[in-house]
Amino acid sequence: MPLLILGLILFLGMHAFSMARGRRAALIARFGEGAYKGLYSLVSVMGIVLVIVGFGQYREGGYIQVWDPPVWTRHLALILVWLAFICIAATYLPGRIKARLKHPMLAGVKLWAVAHLLANGDLGSMLLFGSFLIWAVLARISAKRRDEGPPHGAPRGFPAGFRNDALAIMIGTVAYGAFVLWLHPLLIGVAVLPTQG
Repeated sequence: MPLLILGLILFLGMHAFSMARGRRAALIARFGEGAYKGLYSLVSVMGIVLVIVGFGQYREGGYIQVWDPPVWTRHLALILVWLAFICIAATYLPGRIKARLKHPMLAGVKLWAVAHLLANGDLGSMLLFGSFLIWAVLARISAKRRDEGPPHGAPRGFPAGFRNDALAIMIGTVAYGAFVLWLHPLLIGVAVLPTQG
């Protein structure tokens, strides 16, 4: 668990630092944008590696169960994660979904985190997904308070038709299907569907 906590502090701490626009601007002015982006990337990668290793160690040591989620929460989680994949795809495809959500990446992270909190009642999962949920909520509040141009991803404008929305739904659904059927069991080591167990 200590590695998981350290990884979360590094990864989410670095992402949270970018919300402090004055300090971020001061660092960029002092060291240059390239150096700042390099440090940001390095700390973020170190953090996510520690999160993965730390959570793996926690799972090997045995789950610390806090509550037992009912079966229906797992079904709901499948739907929420599908919507999260669509939100993430919409981040890079400016359309009505992106215009409505404003920050679809953050919406996707929130849906993903809530889904996993509903489906998992162990301490490690609550710490992992709860931390991401708190960060995403704070990042969205921070984004609301500033008005400095387009959010993450593609430009703010959206096309007249629904082409990009349809693409976001299709790409998100295909990516979701691949993750549920193959990548989640392969990369995370946990089967998503009962038939995979």
